Order: sequence, then structure tokens, then C-alpha cells
Amino acid sequence: MTRTIYEFTESFRIAFGQIRANAMRSVLTALGVIIGIVAVTLMGTAINGIDIGFRNSLAMLGEDMLYVQRWPWRRVEDWWNYVNRPPIRFEMAEQLNRIIENTPNSLLEVAVPVAGRGTSVKAGDVKLTGIVIFGTTADYSRIVTTDVTDGRLFNDVEANTGRQVCVLGSSVAENLFPGRSALDQVVDIRGQHFTVIGVLAKQGEFLGLFSFDNQIVVPLNALRKYWGSRIDLELRVKVRDKLRMTQAEEELTGAMRRVRRQLPGERDNFSINQQQAFKEQLDPVKTGIAVAGLFITGLSLFVGAIGIMNITFVSVKERTKEIGTRKALGARRRTILLQFLIEAVSICLIGGVVGLAITFFTCLGISVALPALPVEFSAGLMVISMVVSIVTGIVSGFAPAWGASRLDPVEALRYE
Repeated sequence: MTRTIYEFTESFRIAFGQIRANAMRSVLTALGVIIGIVAVTLMGTAINGIDIGFRNSLAMLGEDMLYVQRWPWRRVEDWWNYVNRPPIRFEMAEQLNRIIENTPNSLLEVAVPVAGRGTSVKAGDVKLTGIVIFGTTADYSRIVTTDVTDGRLFNDVEANTGRQVCVLGSSVAENLFPGRSALDQVVDIRGQHFTVIGVLAKQGEFLGLFSFDNQIVVPLNALRKYWGSRIDLELRVKVRDKLRMTQAEEELTGAMRRVRRQLPGERDNFSINQQQAFKEQLDPVKTGIAVAGLFITGLSLFVGAIGIMNITFVSVKERTKEIGTRKALGARRRTILLQFLIEAVSICLIGGVVGLAITFFTCLGISVALPALPVEFSAGLMVISMVVSIVTGIVSGFAPAWGASRLDPVEALRYE
């Protein structure tokens, strides 16, 4: 045991002595490994960032929510089967809620109608464009996924009578009323005055496509007065148990077919959407990043491994007489093998550490420059990088180390 420890210690000492003696050569040799480690860590960081952003965005939609709409959340080839579907109407939410109430042990809790329209709003001299106005009922408080930081949501009386009150997203409130409370202020929406009764907590963006903070929530009956009573909308249905989404979707499909009065065998004239649809669209993107990253990583590590193998062969040739001397003095084959193998692994580990440092500071710079972009440099990536570095060192250094250990001491001593 003591001999083995001594061999390891001595091998590390000789290896690092050679690396220091040939510092520039060692750095250039490790360059391929550095590029490979940077590639694999950046790829992993990118995929982790996509996952984090995706989870955060889906949390805004609600993990326990189903959406009844005319169109599915996926690309469709037979669009003609969807374009003529009848719209979702306000009264369908009431019918669906009655079915839910009369269904024993229903997995559905409540159906809330929501209509959205893009428009511009004003308050005094400040005008904002690209704002989404959502019209809904008082049941919206049962499905909303964020808190109201100031004020409240509208109640049943305000919703049923179509009172002109509104709840602002955080960005809308900050931009319309900078440095002061938005409560009891008046917002001009398409020439109509709405009184602010609440402000939603900051939520962020959904997959970088739009911001949940650039919205205004108003009573649906107020929205219908100015956009028309036949306005198209969606139904947001809250599920009691998010672990049983498939069964809940099946129940909702049956209930909606009853609401739509569809006959057996008829194709559904509505779509039920949930988070899984976005996940199915995101998975190919993640796969593409992973394949490209693995290709670049593999190519870089392959080039780096060839470089390390070549330099190790050169090192064996340069130190042939030293090897012969050591073997003549009693050094065993495994000692020589271990010495050159540790040298190759050490170069790869140095390359791995440098690659991790480059990735860490790159991620730090990205997080400072783009704070909204989720970047996570995980400990798991560090472990994977170190393992990849060690394996690369072993694979690339084994052949020259094996050759060194098999040298005949007599021939080695006569080598010039």
C-alpha cells in the first residue's frame, strides 16, 4: 500500500515537473481539451437555461390549467378543419360550470371565460402600445397564478354589471404612473375611462415572446360593451389534481362535446390545450442544441486527444534513456505506465479547469448583460467536465504510456 501511494505521489511530481518545464507546449496541447470542455459546459448551460425559462414560463400559465380554444397550440397542416370552427362563447362557460357542479368527483374545478385584445392605453400624457386587455369574470381570482401586490381584483357585482374598473400588470402601472401609486387613477382604453383598483405582481416574459406584465384585466361585460357581444374568447379550466391532467382532459372533452351538442362520431370542433404542447415544440430545439454541442465537443476532444497522444509519444522519445535508467534501477512496468498516464491526465485536467473557468466567466457576463435570460452553471456540469477530462487523458495517454512501459532497458540506455 505504501509503495503504491509512493508511486502515485512520485508520478504526479514528475508529471507536473514536465508540464512546468514545457509550459507553452502543455498549454497548446491542452487547447483542444479546453475548447471541448467549453463546448460541453456551454451546451449544458444553454439546455439548463432553456429548461429553467420554460418551467418559469409554464408556471405563469398554471400547471393545473386546461385551455379550451378554437385552435391547438401546435402546427397544423389541415388548417381548413379548424378555420371554420364555431367560436367559444361566454354562455358556454356557464353551461360547463353547471356540468362540473353536477358531476360527482369531478376532476375539474371551474371554467373561466377570458377574452384578449391588443390595444393602446393612455393616462394623462403617457401612452403605451402593445398592451393586451383581458376581459374575464370574478372567477378569475380562482385561477390567477400571481398575487395582487396593491389593491384587489374586481368582485361579482363589478363583473356582472360591467363596471369600468381594471387591474394593471406591473409594467403598465410603472410606465403609466411612475413613482406613484396607480390605485384610483384613471386609464383611457379606446376612449373609455377605467378606474384602477389593483396592480398585479411582476411575472416576467413567456418564453421571450411576450410579457405578462404588459396586460390589463377588466370585467368581461365591460369589454363586450366596446368590442361587441359576440367576441371570441377562450375557457380556462382549473383542474383539481395536476397529476391527473390526462383524465381531466378526457372529462373536459366529454363535457365540451355536451356543451357544443356534438353527436357521437363527430370530430371535436374545439381544442383543449395544456403545457405539454409547448414542451413538445421545445424538445426538438433542445435536441438540436444537444446534437450540435456533442458534435463540436466530440470533434474538439478528438483533436485534443490526438494532440496529447502525439506530445506524450514525443515525451517518451525524449526521455527514453531516463526510462532505461529507471528500469535498470528496478522500476516496474506499471510505474512507468502510471507516470506517463498521469502526465496525460494532468494536462487534460488543467485544460478542463481552464475550460470551466472560461465558461463560468462567460455565464457571469451573460447574466449581467441579460438578467432576464436564465443562466445556471451547475455543479453537475463541473463533475461531467472533470470526468470527460480524465477519460480523455486516459484514452489519449494509454498507448504511449504502454509503449514506454514495454521498452527494453538495454535498448533504452543505448538510445541517442
